[in-house]
Amino acid sequence: MLLCFRGSFVHLHRSSRVRPEAVSSAHVAGDVLVAKRAPRKPAVRRKKAAALSKGLTAVESGAAPEEVGDVADAVEKAGGAVLARYRDPVGARPLLLVSLPIDRVEPTPYQRDPSDPHVKRLMGVIEKIGMFLDPIIVVRQSDGYWTPNGNHRLQALKKLGHRAVTALLVPDADVAFKILALNTEKAHNLREKSLETIRMARALAETTHAAEESFAFEFEQAPFLTLGVGYEWRPRLSGGAYQPILRRTDFFLDIPIGKALKERERRGKRVLRLDDAVSAVVEKLKKKGLTSPYLRSFVVSRVNYTRFAKSPTIDFDEAFDKITASAEKFNIDRVRQEDVVKAGGGPPDDEE
Repeated sequence: MLLCFRGSFVHLHRSSRVRPEAVSSAHVAGDVLVAKRAPRKPAVRRKKAAALSKGLTAVESGAAPEEVGDVADAVEKAGGAVLARYRDPVGARPLLLVSLPIDRVEPTPYQRDPSDPHVKRLMGVIEKIGMFLDPIIVVRQSDGYWTPNGNHRLQALKKLGHRAVTALLVPDADVAFKILALNTEKAHNLREKSLETIRMARALAETTHAAEESFAFEFEQAPFLTLGVGYEWRPRLSGGAYQPILRRTDFFLDIPIGKALKERERRGKRVLRLDDAVSAVVEKLKKKGLTSPYLRSFVVSRVNYTRFAKSPTIDFDEAFDKITASAEKFNIDRVRQEDVVKAGGGPPDDEE
């Protein structure tokens, strides 16, 4: 298919998606997709809120919500205690401050694995101050509770042998997926974020047939899903080297999330095939005597034509076909050590 912009034509597969921010209207005429570039939207400045103008007052927030009676009863049946009921002063939604038996609380199954060094640091802090002053967030799940934000604190308490954990209980269990996107307990690296995102997608696919793109807030970036598959197959994948390509070619899919997962599996394997080709080049460069922690990123930048492409949309498969082919016929004889030094930057090969 041809994509026509202001009189010029660009080849485009029918499977390609034209991003809405790039195209405002389009119609198909034979094999030509005629599209008009959307007018640039003026920047919208956030209006400054008047002081003391939003949310509930302190007194209003303290009014005990009546609609969480069943939630409170479930806490007590589980052997826990309700310490307080109140309304969130920002959104006026009901929340409970509870103390739960620690063996009834587990992390959501799709989030990243805990960091042992971070857990040990938290254990030291808890022991030093002799108090637990940062409640975890929990949602009810089956006959127990999941924490989407607080796993490191939870693991620290468990390893210290404590019997209970203080938590903010959110009655709306679906908020767990959104809380993960705002998790600031410990900064993610790319590998952790990608694995967490693909696990979240699989958990959602078991409960909904909504389109993948409807979870853009929870997933944050489509490449996290594709790289997540790659990391599952190859834990030491240097995914950061391929992010520049994925940002230009990989977008959220407008298909049910279950079907989207199959496409993510396929795309993840395309990334691994490219990684195989790039790895072969890196090994040849090392044997030639070239050294740098950025060799992989250097090779990818040499074969990544998408960074110069002006097209508003680039087909995923077409891009990976070309880039992988370029990597497979990469001429190492034309590379000098000073070329690698000048290139610099990018994520080191062992960044993950």
